[in-house]
Amino acid sequence: MFSQPYRCMRSARRFAPQSQPAFRISPAGQRQQFRRRSTTHGVAAAEGVHEVGHQANRSNSGTSHGQATDGTKTGASPGGDGFRRGISFALAGLAFSGLGAAVAWKTMTANGLGFYSDVESLRRFSVAEAHDEIRRVHDFIDSHPLVAELRSRPELTESRPHLKMPAQYRERSLTGGALVGPGKVPVPASTWTESGGKSLISIVYVGDDLCGHPGIIHGGFLATLLDEGLAWCCFDALPYKIGVTAALNINYRKPAPAGNYLVLRAQTTKVDGRKAWVKGHIELLAEPGEEPTILTEAEALYVSPKYASVSGR
Repeated sequence: MFSQPYRCMRSARRFAPQSQPAFRISPAGQRQQFRRRSTTHGVAAAEGVHEVGHQANRSNSGTSHGQATDGTKTGASPGGDGFRRGISFALAGLAFSGLGAAVAWKTMTANGLGFYSDVESLRRFSVAEAHDEIRRVHDFIDSHPLVAELRSRPELTESRPHLKMPAQYRERSLTGGALVGPGKVPVPASTWTESGGKSLISIVYVGDDLCGHPGIIHGGFLATLLDEGLAWCCFDALPYKIGVTAALNINYRKPAPAGNYLVLRAQTTKVDGRKAWVKGHIELLAEPGEEPTILTEAEALYVSPKYASVSGR
């Protein structure tokens, strides 16, 4: 509500004598008045106000601070042609923006910026000219009994999720780019996913350079692994094969020693439309017959966004 002096000033200005404004005929046959006004913040702005009749019609139209009216007849009801035109423009904008997103995605895919398949993600990793640590970590994981067991299960599909991303995306990814390399994550995680987004098992080596306390893997990094791993688990259960994190609850059970191989296990517990609930944990990679040590546990909710329908994934 305006203060009393301000209201009086407005009233005095309204009834003060004014010089005859300059008019010109618009293409629609209406007169257009061009004048300068002062905004409520004291900044002058030029604007055109359509004359729709006598000066009093504009004063009683319910607009204030120089807002333009769009009526062509006196007494026109709210929500007339202007409202319908606004709705039409809004709907057209939504339609064309969705079409534009789809076209942009197809263009990116045609130029090598699309995501790769599971099989292609495996082919994109090579240790032929790799760093010694990369070769050592890869060979250890590749020959581990757990990996042999996972590869023998026909319901599981092996992939390297980070290598599904094109290089232009991966370079700017936290876990696929910034945290990759000797001393950190030398080898992209190997992942086995059950069809339909039911479950997931992932194996990754974490070096000595991702610590919070000396020799202990940073808890934030473990949270990131859980966030991504649980999401990968449920993607195939969601309508558009992609989801964003809505909630993530983590319990840290034991310190995670750096320079070790970690196993992430996840299971989708519930799916409702565009929502999926997942639980999982991270454990140390155990040898056959050993009881694995659970380091962290988590539960999460993921939502498949509506805009993902145009991504073509």
